[in-house]
Amino acid sequence: MSRAQNPGIDVVGVGINATDTIIRLPRFPASDSKIELLSAEIAPGGQVASAIVACRRWGLTTRYVGKIGDDSAGKLQQREMERDGVETRWILAPGCSSQIAYILVDESCGERTVLWKRESAIAMLPSDLKRDFISGARVFLVDGHDTEAAAQAARWAREDGIAVVGDFDNLYHGVQDLLQFVNFPITSKDFPERLTGEPHLLKSLPKIHADFKCRLTAATLGRLGVLAWDGERFILCPGFRIHAVDSTGAGDIFHGAFVFGLVRGWSVPEILEFSCAAAALNCTAPGARGHIASLDEIENLRRNGERSESAYSDEALRNAARAATAQSGARA
Repeated sequence: MSRAQNPGIDVVGVGINATDTIIRLPRFPASDSKIELLSAEIAPGGQVASAIVACRRWGLTTRYVGKIGDDSAGKLQQREMERDGVETRWILAPGCSSQIAYILVDESCGERTVLWKRESAIAMLPSDLKRDFISGARVFLVDGHDTEAAAQAARWAREDGIAVVGDFDNLYHGVQDLLQFVNFPITSKDFPERLTGEPHLLKSLPKIHADFKCRLTAATLGRLGVLAWDGERFILCPGFRIHAVDSTGAGDIFHGAFVFGLVRGWSVPEILEFSCAAAALNCTAPGARGHIASLDEIENLRRNGERSESAYSDEALRNAARAATAQSGARA
């Protein structure tokens, strides 16, 4: 019997953490200008780290594997994970600074610009990982940063029959090797074009699905929600209209919510709607984990919230699906 058939933990995540300084501004500054900031606050963040915290707050059993320096930022990460009840496996890089980010938030619209710094010594290496960090999970979450280590961990997970979810935003070296082991790549809206060279999501998502034999490929669309391709049809889930204070961490919480839905065994449309609602609510307060809403609050938004306009018409989705399936059949 594989270890995945007798799971001991709901979700394991391997990926970056970051200590954010969130700087709220009345507007984004022009070049060669001065502007008074509204506030500055230090808070924990990071793609996989924040997603795992969200899963824990929603009641899943969780484990996070991350690398930190022996500095105050690393200690903050440790304290916050312990406070949230997340089981951890920390890899310490002595004499190094942990990853940091300065996040400029435009108060007028909630959009953010991220300035980040990461020492090379803080990168996760394959030798940092042990197979038992991952074994026994029901779902494994990984980001696309330290691709060699991530690919090793994802390969272990797939060999154990564990579903692998990937969070991809930039085209880092070796990401194609990692994608071979990812069942559910959930990307930023720009990543598919960077990977495939195809500027249209209705063509690039099916290409990724076919090239890497995924179960589902999807791209988040900001306020417009998410578009997914399951090999036969496109699934478009519009976003939710909210008053955005800070969009930092929306994608992180979306991925955590997607993992939560997988663990719960929900249908894909239900998972996507839940993820959009959770991501939207997180934007109503500052920080990567600004407002990880309760399950009741997320359900209320799903039932009663106003939706965004559709990014694509039903006809465009049907036509693109026919074209994609025809091309897939021709390849076969």
